Amino acid sequence: MRNKGITILLIITFCFSCLFFNPVLANEDVEDAEYDALTVGKIMTTTSVMDLKAKSAILMDVNSGEVMYEKNAHEKLPIASVTKIMTMLLVMEEIAQGRLTFEDMVYVTENSYRMGGSQVYLEPGEQFTVDEMLKAVAIHSANDASVALAEKVAGSEEVFVDMMNKKAKELGMNNTNFLDCSGLTDEGHYSTAYDVALMSRELVLKHPKILEYTSIWHDTFRNGTFSLDNTNKLIRYYQGVVNGIKTGYTSKAGYCLSASATKSGLNLISVVLGEPDSNTRFAEARKLLDYGFSNFEPYHANSRDEIVGSIEVKKGLKSRVNIKFRDDVNLLLKKGQKEKVTKEVKLPDNIEAPVYAGKSVGEVIYTIDGNVIGKADLVADNTIERATFLKVMYRMIIDWFKVGR
Repeated sequence: MRNKGITILLIITFCFSCLFFNPVLANEDVEDAEYDALTVGKIMTTTSVMDLKAKSAILMDVNSGEVMYEKNAHEKLPIASVTKIMTMLLVMEEIAQGRLTFEDMVYVTENSYRMGGSQVYLEPGEQFTVDEMLKAVAIHSANDASVALAEKVAGSEEVFVDMMNKKAKELGMNNTNFLDCSGLTDEGHYSTAYDVALMSRELVLKHPKILEYTSIWHDTFRNGTFSLDNTNKLIRYYQGVVNGIKTGYTSKAGYCLSASATKSGLNLISVVLGEPDSNTRFAEARKLLDYGFSNFEPYHANSRDEIVGSIEVKKGLKSRVNIKFRDDVNLLLKKGQKEKVTKEVKLPDNIEAPVYAGKSVGEVIYTIDGNVIGKADLVADNTIERATFLKVMYRMIIDWFKVGR
């Protein structure tokens, strides 16, 4: 009888666990961010960048967008919490456009409360500032805070996911499909190392303030009662170099990381997906960063608004217009190649009025040993209206007399 009673008790316990079990947890393992310095060091010394264990990897220069290294960079893979890079990007865009502030309050709904995996254990009805929620996402990879922010921005997570996919298309992330804002979903939710690098670059380039969050090693939440420890251990163990961005892990995605780093004038993004363990993730991401810093250097070729010359304007109120660079020209070079860079300015002999400021009129082509390494747009410096017939005739007469002399 006693054994029968124990059996019945176990059955009841099992039934209650199934009743209250959160299905999301089955899909997402809590972020495992183990970092053992000795193990990481050993992996770095014994691994070549040409033989990484990552299923997919890429190294990208932030300023130029140039790819410095890639391995299966366009293979579609689950990316787990690396998804939150897009979530943070959309939040930062809302702030930049004045539709949201860091001080705005974010209300916790039943939906955000029910999230599993990494979380800060939000309760329905609680309110926290956007600033606090961003910290929870950027540092602790909190799924519940991610959903709360998504609902604040778009009204629902579903609408926010539509925004995520629309932004992905705008950025040229052609092999990405988002199904949620946290990365909990494995099936049908995917991206690539290249696409992750694209959204990472957009985030740090257009919204550098996010690095004030992603570079925090330790903070607290809910008035100091909950500790936030950064899941990106390179923030501490590659100190002064790595400043973000996001780790990720599920049993299907493996260990993932998009790491941003700055050193010697270079800003790099290192992405590794599908790593076998946490230490290998951090070791190989750092290995890629070290490879970039050791072998490449930035080259500021020309500056925005720098005048390169002028060209004739036919039938205009003025006879010439200055030509300038539309943007700064920053190139990525292998070390020791600066002296080999040549520039070719391509401009027409003349253009016809009207000419509007900012109109593209030519380009500069940069080459090394005949290989094109970059191009820059040249534009009109100012607007020149079309002259009337009398003005044109007057100028022709003046020019004729000048020639006659």
